Parts: sequence; C-alpha cells; structure tokens
Amino acid sequence: MRTDLRLIGDLIEPRASVLDVGAGDGSLLEFLVHDKQVDGRGLEIDPDGVRLGVAQGLTVIQGDANTDLADYPTGAFDWIVLSRTLQTTRDPADVLQQLVRIGRRAIVAFENYGHWRARLGLLLRGRAPGRAGAWWENPNIHPCTIADFLELCASRNITIERAITVGPLGHVRDGKLPSAHANMLAEQAVFVLKQS
Repeated sequence: MRTDLRLIGDLIEPRASVLDVGAGDGSLLEFLVHDKQVDGRGLEIDPDGVRLGVAQGLTVIQGDANTDLADYPTGAFDWIVLSRTLQTTRDPADVLQQLVRIGRRAIVAFENYGHWRARLGLLLRGRAPGRAGAWWENPNIHPCTIADFLELCASRNITIERAITVGPLGHVRDGKLPSAHANMLAEQAVFVLKQS
C-alpha cells in the first residue's frame, strides 16, 4: 500500500464510518473495511476504479468530488478521506469546505510541490514537477505546497488537528503542525482537519 494510504489507515479507528473520495482502485477502502471493520463507502470518478472497487465487494459509486459532495448531509461520516485528489479538483477550496462539513474529521493527503527535488528539477531542467510521465498527462490542475495548503486552511477557518509529513527515505514526522522546514523537505503530507 502507498505510504500515504498506510498513514491514513493508521489514523482511522475500527468500526468508524468512512467516505473515501477518489477511492481509486479501492485499496485503502478494502483495508479499512476488512482489517478495521469500518462502515466504508467510496466515491470515484473513473468507471474502471468503480468496477475494481465493486469487484472487491466494496460499496463504491461513480461520482465527481467537484459536484457531488454537496449532496451529502452534514456530519454524515466519522471520517472523510481525500488522498492525492484535492489537486485534481476544479475548486480545491470548495471541496475542502465540503469535506469538513460532511465528516466529523477529514483526512487530506497530497504530494508536496514545494519539496526540494521539485524545486531543483524546475531550476535545472526547466520542467514542471509532477508524477512520472509527461506534464500534460499529470492529473493535477492545482498543484500546491504545504505552505499553500496551510494558507488555504487558514483562509477558510479550517482547523488542522494533526500534520504528518513524509520526508526523504520515508522519514515520518507527526505533530500538530508541520515543521518549519517541511515545505522544503517533505515529499508528502497528510493532514487531519475539522470544521472550526
């Protein structure tokens, strides 16, 4: 399982209700349902991802975080998870507001575009940072850094309860807020949020 998904799985207590937005192939949801006995649901935009999840016996529906989160009632889940999906949304601020409305707690994980390797690659090669492949194949339309995310949460009055960053060689730092150097050194970030 990806590092961010493993960290998210560790945060969620057994038998909680969970909505995994951008469930992908269902690997996190499958772990949570089978190993932690959560009441888990998935929302996935890609029909192939929905089929993979359903084939594993999971409850996954096709939907779009950009539009469909507004249909969920306030406080419907203990946890709502958004991993590597916020940066692919049209309006990340609105999606973030919906997450903290729908879940008692929200977990948001993303790749940090402020990491030193991304900066160095842009400086030396003059190429946009991102996942493997060509820049035009990258699904991220709003790449952000940890500093950008902190600013977004502050502007929307969203409380950060916990920040977990993953640095070089998989070094994990867990605290109330990211360290002062996390924006430069962390490759990934996982935040636990709630509505203020």
